[in-house]
Amino acid sequence: MAKKSSIEKANKTPKFSTRQRNRCKSCGRPRGFMREFMLCRLCFRKYALEGLLPGVKKTSW
Repeated sequence: MAKKSSIEKANKTPKFSTRQRNRCKSCGRPRGFMREFMLCRLCFRKYALEGLLPGVKKTSW
Protein backbone atom coordinates (compact mmCIF):
# COMPACT_ATOMS: atom_id res chain seq x y z
CA MET A 1 0.00 0.00 0.00
CA ALA A 2 1.36 3.38 -1.02
CA LYS A 3 1.68 6.22 1.44
CA LYS A 4 -1.14 8.77 1.30
CA SER A 5 1.39 11.53 0.69
CA SER A 6 2.77 9.66 -2.35
CA ILE A 7 -0.70 9.19 -3.80
CA GLU A 8 -1.58 12.87 -3.26
CA LYS A 9 1.71 13.94 -4.85
CA ALA A 10 1.01 11.74 -7.86
CA ASN A 11 -2.45 13.27 -8.30
CA LYS A 12 -1.04 16.79 -8.69
CA THR A 13 -0.01 17.98 -12.15
CA PRO A 14 3.80 17.81 -12.29
CA LYS A 15 5.94 20.73 -13.42
CA PHE A 16 7.34 18.62 -16.26
CA SER A 17 5.42 15.83 -18.01
CA THR A 18 8.32 13.39 -17.66
CA ARG A 19 7.85 13.42 -13.88
CA GLN A 20 4.45 11.75 -14.22
CA ARG A 21 4.34 8.32 -12.56
CA ASN A 22 1.72 5.70 -13.32
CA ARG A 23 0.07 4.32 -10.19
CA CYS A 24 -2.43 1.56 -9.57
CA LYS A 25 -5.98 2.95 -9.33
CA SER A 26 -6.84 0.44 -6.62
CA CYS A 27 -3.90 0.53 -4.20
CA GLY A 28 -1.56 3.26 -5.49
CA ARG A 29 1.40 0.92 -6.09
CA PRO A 30 3.85 2.46 -8.63
CA ARG A 31 5.65 -0.72 -9.71
CA GLY A 32 4.31 -3.58 -11.81
CA PHE A 33 1.78 -1.22 -13.42
CA MET A 34 -0.33 -2.54 -16.33
CA ARG A 35 -1.44 0.37 -18.51
CA GLU A 36 -4.26 -1.48 -20.24
CA PHE A 37 -6.10 -2.09 -16.96
CA MET A 38 -4.65 0.82 -14.91
CA LEU A 39 -3.82 -1.69 -12.15
CA CYS A 40 -0.67 -3.12 -10.59
CA ARG A 41 0.13 -6.79 -11.12
CA LEU A 42 -1.10 -7.76 -7.64
CA CYS A 43 -4.50 -6.07 -8.00
CA PHE A 44 -4.79 -7.38 -11.56
CA ARG A 45 -4.30 -10.96 -10.32
CA LYS A 46 -6.76 -10.51 -7.45
CA TYR A 47 -9.51 -9.07 -9.67
CA ALA A 48 -8.85 -11.55 -12.49
CA LEU A 49 -9.19 -14.54 -10.17
CA GLU A 50 -12.43 -13.09 -8.79
CA GLY A 51 -13.71 -12.75 -12.37
CA LEU A 52 -14.12 -8.97 -12.15
CA LEU A 53 -12.08 -8.19 -15.28
CA PRO A 54 -14.04 -8.89 -18.46
CA GLY A 55 -12.12 -10.84 -21.09
CA VAL A 56 -9.44 -12.09 -18.70
CA LYS A 57 -9.19 -15.83 -18.16
CA LYS A 58 -6.65 -17.89 -16.23
CA THR A 59 -4.70 -20.31 -18.39
CA SER A 60 -2.38 -23.17 -17.64
CA TRP A 61 -0.35 -25.52 -19.79
